[in-house]
Amino acid sequence: MDRVIAWDKTKIEGVAVLPASKSISNRALVLCALAGCPVPENLSDSDDTRVLREALSTSDRLVNVGHAGTAMRFLTAYFALKGGVRELTGSERMKQRPVQVLVDALRELGASIAYMGDEGFPPLWITSAPLQGGRSLSLDASVSSQYVSALMMIAPLLPGGLTLDLEERIVSAAYIRMTVGMMRLFGVDVRLEGKKIIIPEKGYIPVNLRVESDWTAASYFYEMVSIVGLGEIFISDLKKDSLQGDALQYRLWEQLGVQTEWQESGVLLRVVGENTDFFEADFTEMPDLALTFIVTCCLKDIPFHICGLETLYVKECDRVAASIRELHKLGYDLDVSVHGELSWNRERNTLISLEIDTYQDHRMAMAFAPVGLKLPGLVIRNAGVVTKSFPTFWEQLDKLLI
Repeated sequence: MDRVIAWDKTKIEGVAVLPASKSISNRALVLCALAGCPVPENLSDSDDTRVLREALSTSDRLVNVGHAGTAMRFLTAYFALKGGVRELTGSERMKQRPVQVLVDALRELGASIAYMGDEGFPPLWITSAPLQGGRSLSLDASVSSQYVSALMMIAPLLPGGLTLDLEERIVSAAYIRMTVGMMRLFGVDVRLEGKKIIIPEKGYIPVNLRVESDWTAASYFYEMVSIVGLGEIFISDLKKDSLQGDALQYRLWEQLGVQTEWQESGVLLRVVGENTDFFEADFTEMPDLALTFIVTCCLKDIPFHICGLETLYVKECDRVAASIRELHKLGYDLDVSVHGELSWNRERNTLISLEIDTYQDHRMAMAFAPVGLKLPGLVIRNAGVVTKSFPTFWEQLDKLLI
């Protein structure tokens, strides 16, 4: 399904309702499965969470996670711990997303995992083998924090627990801290000592948990008010002291003219500030937000230099290449002279097309949607891909803009 955007707004006012946090929901599902407690309240209705929930409750040998990268990583560790025989597979793009760092680590713990296709990539054949803990395991943390979180969550149930020594540059450390916080909620005293994570052997304690709203999804509404430059949007159930690392995005949006007013029941996004003359930021801690800021800066004609994009090459699509290609269609020429960095010096080209390809990537669709506020007639190809993380995205935008 393609979507043609024909919004004509000079001011935005209204209320947006976000989905529950996908990151918290997915971790909560695994921890509840390991603790033997009911699924959390206010669980995300995203495709990723639905796929993970179904996989955790099925006894089928074949488990297909589709495009859900988090589910692939978390289930690889979960099935290795739980035993049985599983074939874990996904979409064609999923079969191109690396998993070798995690598989190698699990094999060191005794897991029996075989590649059914290309070495280092899904699909995986996982068979019963007892896992052993009580040791220190070195792990390359420069590829994906999900490898780290997957190992962390099964670690308390290993004999002797587990210590993880993180090597190389740690990407998305905020998601590791989220996992630490949630494991502590379930009764495991995880310790962080520099680049070392110490997890004792201990059974999880069942808890009743309600999932808060998704801070990553909030970024698209910040983007809208920033691009339009006038108005305000209220979003309920967002907390300043959230476990979500993306909650810190409000500091960056202040550079793009949007301030955040903290209220008892949520936040009010308001255009009141000055825009920076040059935007510079490191997205190592918040990689899922990078695309939103890239598009916003271009539409606001603000040159930028951003880094910390190393994980974007192995997301649902190569988001660095995709953003360059799609923004070029709109007349913006970005530069990627250094791996993991992206910049724009206001270099422009002729408008080529208003049709945005999304590459089966939900964040491509949502980050580019607000472009229609400045370029009416924009077409978002395969707009339904937003169900991966935000099924009601278009409904929420229509409520604000039509």
